[in-house]
Order: sequence, then structure tokens, then C-alpha cells
Amino acid sequence: QLQLVESGGGLVQPGGSLRLSCAASGFTLDHYAIGWFRQAPGKEREGVSCINASGRRTNYADSVKGRFTMSRDNAKNTVYLQMNSLKPEDTAIYYCAADRYYYCSDYKNYWGQGTQVTVSS
Repeated sequence: QLQLVESGGGLVQPGGSLRLSCAASGFTLDHYAIGWFRQAPGKEREGVSCINASGRRTNYADSVKGRFTMSRDNAKNTVYLQMNSLKPEDTAIYYCAADRYYYCSDYKNYWGQGTQVTVSS
């Protein structure tokens, strides 16, 4: 069964950090770009970041630039999102998605179920 599983979410205080993981099973991630997305209550889903298949190129939404870092370990079939200096507005369900291509595009083949991130004091 092909699936992506996110983990690492939780409750954190403003200014804190979390590291999200996205692990694949049933297929290898190393041929695909991977994106992180988030959806807050009452808002549309938005793209957070994306990394190409080699890991050499990443891009980020303006709202998270300088605070979030995406990386991948193809040997572990896992992608990460390191989130620092978290703000209450980062509260959302975070999803990872495997792209159809080795580069970041608008076409995603597989989605995970999401992990909740809550930033609150």
C-alpha cells in the first residue's frame, strides 16, 4: 500500500520549535519532489515549502522563510520540516505530498493524513 505518514506535530509555545517528519511506505521518495502544506480552521490549504528529488533545491512561502527548513534523507525514505520561532498563526494541520515529478510542481500524486500543530501559550 502506497502511503505517506506525517509525525512530529503537537502543542508548542510561541517561539518554540517542532520537527515534522514525512515517511513513505510502499514506494521510494527519491524520485519525487515533496511538498509540505497546511490548513488552518476556516482557511484554505496553503503551500508551505517544497524540496526537489535531489534535495538541492527548496522553496518556501514568504510567511515561513527564515523560520522553517525542509530537508530529506532519501536513505531513510523520509522528508523533514524543521519549524523554529513558531507563531500562533502557524497553527494548522500539516500535510506532506509527493509530487508527480522530480521537481516541485502543482501536481501531487500522494498525500498524507496530516499532523496537527498548535502554537499557543
